[in-house]
Amino acid sequence: MIQLGDSDSSFLDGQILVAMPGMTDKRFARSVIYLCAHSKDGAMGLIINQRARKIKFPDLLVQLDVIDEDAAIRLPKQAGIQVLKGGPVETQRGFVLHSEDFNIEDTTLPIAAGVCLTATVDILRAIASGTGPDRALLALGYAGWSPGQLETELQHNGWLTCPADEELIFGDDLDAKYGRALRKIGIDPAMLVAGAGHA
Repeated sequence: MIQLGDSDSSFLDGQILVAMPGMTDKRFARSVIYLCAHSKDGAMGLIINQRARKIKFPDLLVQLDVIDEDAAIRLPKQAGIQVLKGGPVETQRGFVLHSEDFNIEDTTLPIAAGVCLTATVDILRAIASGTGPDRALLALGYAGWSPGQLETELQHNGWLTCPADEELIFGDDLDAKYGRALRKIGIDPAMLVAGAGHA
């Protein structure tokens, strides 16, 4: 079992993974993943740049009986958070990645400076009522790696790593995140794509 928050300097908790252009797994093509946990036991992360198709946050709140349909019309501004495809594992399960200004005791897990994870319906109720975190995204499912798997993929140039920042994690422009992450580590996305596959 991967323990969130158990970190040491050799692990990448709180970092961003950026898929290389040659990524053969289509589920992760051009993906930007925020790593929530990484230890000798494996890794867990959330894709933060893939929109969940046909699912809007207010509709999800209605489906989960957090609010009724009439209340969906009157949701506060911050309830317009993005619903993302977090990864191929447990796609019916929701994970809210959010700013550290919100905490549910014994439930909210701090990951890195300014970023926490909460995976209970209580945070959805708080967001719907306007008392939730200032910044948040909801990811359905997650990406998981068994012990040593992520390290192997990194060694085979499947991923690049990038420091996380609040705008990269929570920014609304999902399509820009891939290029932004690459530029943050000094790579011109056009050059990387053009040079992929050449020795």
